[in-house]
Amino acid sequence: MQRSCRSLPLRFIVSNRGFCTSTTKNVDNKNSDKIVASVLFERLPVIIPKIDPVVYAFQEFSFRWRQQFRRAYPEEFLKKSDSRGEGGEYHIDFVPAPRITEADKTNDKRSLQRALDRRLYLLLFGDAYGSPKGQPVWHFPEKVYNSEETLRKCAESALESVIGDLSHTYFVGNAPMGHIAMQPTEEDKDTQSFKRFFFKSQVIATNKLDIKCKDFVWVTKDELLAYFPEHSEYLTKMIIS
Repeated sequence: MQRSCRSLPLRFIVSNRGFCTSTTKNVDNKNSDKIVASVLFERLPVIIPKIDPVVYAFQEFSFRWRQQFRRAYPEEFLKKSDSRGEGGEYHIDFVPAPRITEADKTNDKRSLQRALDRRLYLLLFGDAYGSPKGQPVWHFPEKVYNSEETLRKCAESALESVIGDLSHTYFVGNAPMGHIAMQPTEEDKDTQSFKRFFFKSQVIATNKLDIKCKDFVWVTKDELLAYFPEHSEYLTKMIIS
């Protein structure tokens, strides 16, 4: 006797989900935690970092070791190779750009032309969700999740409200790279607990962006941790630099 294959009603499937991006369940429930989408907006290194002294010493040793066993060429062959540049050929003297820029010398943290061999991250100064009212703080671009189709759409909207255009950005993946459960502080006990989800986005094909905020900085990972001492341990693990 064959048993008929019957699927569960849709209402049972939805009720068993641990997390849902639908706003019909979470927005109306005052007891549920708010969700905030934050964007870790980074500029990738522009130049190759300096070689570590240990690696440089190994490369120097490898070169000298290979020189001991390299193939010996006849003198006639070497003379021909030396004379290839003659006969009217010209050479262009290449002068590499300096590793230390003017922004490095003046410590201009509002410029993307600094710390070219490091990753830079955007921080904003202004009102942030969860901070005491009327007290601007340093924070990442963020937006409270409300009616967006997905949490990533909410993160895109947060970044778009700051830079105005997403044509020079690239979001890495659709899922957040981490989250922090924020609890009310002693200074503002009336604030509701919430969860802050972090999405990664990168600067693409530009070295200047029009940031719409009271103040902003582009900082390295070490500099960023000084702005969030209470979350430095978590951010150190989350941010790979």
